[in-house]
Amino acid sequence: MSAPTSLQVQAFLDAFSLEVSAKAMPALGAEATRIPRGTTISIPWLASEDDDARLAAARRVRELGFEPMPHLSARRIGSRAVLERFLQRAANEAGVAQCLVIAGDLASPAGPFADSACIIKTGLLETSGIRIVAIGGHPEGHPAMRAEERWQVLEHKCRAIEARGMAPMIITQFAFDAGIVLDWLHALRARGIVVPVLVGVPGPASIARLLRYAAMCGVGASASMLARYGISIGRLLGTAGPEVFMDRMAAGLTEDHGLVSPHFFPFGGIAQSLDWIGHYRAQASAACRSQVIQ
Repeated sequence: MSAPTSLQVQAFLDAFSLEVSAKAMPALGAEATRIPRGTTISIPWLASEDDDARLAAARRVRELGFEPMPHLSARRIGSRAVLERFLQRAANEAGVAQCLVIAGDLASPAGPFADSACIIKTGLLETSGIRIVAIGGHPEGHPAMRAEERWQVLEHKCRAIEARGMAPMIITQFAFDAGIVLDWLHALRARGIVVPVLVGVPGPASIARLLRYAAMCGVGASASMLARYGISIGRLLGTAGPEVFMDRMAAGLTEDHGLVSPHFFPFGGIAQSLDWIGHYRAQASAACRSQVIQ
């Protein structure tokens, strides 16, 4: 695959989003001037935080000029009333108009919601002013579902969201193999699912930390997959950035892939991810100028 052009890199990076936990809000505030206004900031649901912390994070994101996207972890929500109260406060206090709905990691639901589809069916999202509903995508597969079942569930959720007057979006788990992601995107569009996709990208971090998060999130991290990402299995010290992954994504995307942009998981810190984004942009621009001069 040929190297991506500066325009390809720019197009892919233009609408990047970030995943930032409630406890990382001070770091987000410190770097806010380096992030375009209106950028989507995804706020994960963490068991160590309560709804007040999540709502405070959403308010802070809005104050900084960004779009808050809180996660709703279906199996962790104790009742319909709890969900309704959270959504109403999110709308009233932080102007939340988009969210990510996920099943969550509990084996048994704490309340009436077994999966994200159950939340969509309640009607509470649209009545609370939610306009964009993101759902999870799994290019590397899902431990509990076969491939055909995954596609059926994804199609069903997108149709259900649209039927309720909202716009669906897909956010994928972060991955190490751009080829797998590109193939998944091709299959997604071939099925007629044309919604925007945010592709999960691990921000630069220590290799040990990347592998730790991969294990926690069920992301494939075999020796061959790491090699395609640019990490040698024999070199597990130091840091790694997503240069190879991003190059292959930017070069491989075509108009047929539709709206696709990176969703950064800043495992090594927000500042480090923003440094990397700026450096990557600058490198692509310099390469383009060099080609013009030659």
